[in-house]
Amino acid sequence: MELLRFLTAGSVDDGKSTLIGRLLYDSRSLLRDQLEAIEKSSRKKGDDFLNLALATDGLKAEREQGITIDVAYKYFSTPKRKFIIADTPGHIQYTRNMVTGASTANLMVVLVDARNGVTEQTRRHSIIASLLAIPHLVVCINKMDLVGFSQERFEQIKEEFLQFSGKLNIKDITFIPISALQGDNVVNLSDNMPWYEGRSLLHYLEEVYIESDRNLQNPRFPVQYVIRPETAEYPDYRAYAGMVASGIFKQGDAILVLPAGFTTTITSIDFYGKQLPEAFAPQSVAIRLSDNLDIARGDVFVDAVNPPRIGQDILANVCWMSSDELRPGTVLILQQNTRRVKAKITEIVYKIEINTLDEIVGVGALKMNDIALVKIRTAAPVLLDDYKFNRATGSFILIDENTNLTAAAGVIRG
Repeated sequence: MELLRFLTAGSVDDGKSTLIGRLLYDSRSLLRDQLEAIEKSSRKKGDDFLNLALATDGLKAEREQGITIDVAYKYFSTPKRKFIIADTPGHIQYTRNMVTGASTANLMVVLVDARNGVTEQTRRHSIIASLLAIPHLVVCINKMDLVGFSQERFEQIKEEFLQFSGKLNIKDITFIPISALQGDNVVNLSDNMPWYEGRSLLHYLEEVYIESDRNLQNPRFPVQYVIRPETAEYPDYRAYAGMVASGIFKQGDAILVLPAGFTTTITSIDFYGKQLPEAFAPQSVAIRLSDNLDIARGDVFVDAVNPPRIGQDILANVCWMSSDELRPGTVLILQQNTRRVKAKITEIVYKIEINTLDEIVGVGALKMNDIALVKIRTAAPVLLDDYKFNRATGSFILIDENTNLTAAAGVIRG
C-alpha cells in the first residue's frame, strides 16, 4: 500500500492538532484506550467536549500550555493509503522543529484561521515548503464556523495567499474550507458549505498523485555500512548496505564510487538472503561489486554514464536554527546523507525578508529562524545535486562541532 508523508503547519492556535485529531477520530483510527485517555484529559482540562487536539500533544508542557512544541508523529491508514503525519510547532521559536518535519514530506497542510487570514507564520512556513521543494501544498482555511461559513471570506483569503505564493516555487496548491473542531470537510463534505465543490481533506490525501514526486532518473546510493561477516559460511562476503536515495540500480550496472572516482560493476543486490534484479528508492539493500575497492561509510554509488557534479564550493539556501548567530568564517560540520566534512561559511549573499520575499544584502549575521542564501566551502568534495531535481542528495545539515547540535538545514542551489 502506498505511503504518504505529510505535515501540518500554521500559526499558533490555527487548529493543527485539532485537525489531526479529527482526521484520526472520523477515520476511526483511534483505539479505544486512546479515546478513553483523551476523554479523561478533556475532563481534567475542564472541556465539555472531546478535545481531539490532545491526540497529538504528547509533551507535558504542551498539554499545560495548549500548544505544540515538539514534532508529533502519528500513523494511520485507510483502505486506499497509509499515512505518516507530522504535527509541527506554530510558535516562531520552534520553526527549526517544523523544518525537521518538512524534510521528508510529500505534502504540507497549511492551516489559516479564517478570522485572521494570512499571517507572518503562514508566509514563513510556505517559504520553507518552497525551499524544501515539497511538491504539494494544501491550504486549509480553518474555523469557517466562526465566520458563518462565508464563501466571500474563503475567497478573500485564497486570493491573498495566491498573491503571496506567486513568488514561490510551489507547483500544486489546493484550497479547502474546513472546521476542524466540528469536522466540516475534514473527512466528510459539509452541509454547511454547499458552495464548495471540491473534495474533503481526507479524500484529497487519498487521491493526490505522488508517484512522479520521486526521482527515479538519477541513481544515488549513499553507503551506510560495509558488511563483512568473515564467517565459515561467508568467508569472502563483502557488501555495502544503505538505502537507495534516488534512481534505480540493476545487477550488471556500471557505477562510479564518489568522491574517489572508482568505476566498477554491480554483481549482486541482496535483500534478506535473496538477490534482487534491481533496487529503487527508498529500498534498503546491500550491494556487491565486481572489484575489491576501498569503500567506506559516506561514499556514494552513482551512475557511471551520467554522474553528478562534485565540488567543494556550495551555493545553498539555509534555515539557521541555532541561538548563536551565524557569521562568515564560522566553521561547522556539513552532513550530506551519510557523509560528513568540515565546512566554512564564506559569505552570506542575502537574507530573505519573510513578509515580502525581498532579498536583503549586506547582512553581517544570521539569527535563529533566519532564511538566507549563503556560500559554503567544504574541506573535501561533496555532491552538488540541485535540490529542485533531487531532494535526497541536494540537502544537508550543518552541525556545531562543539555541541554536536544541528545548527542549520540547507538545500543546494544548482
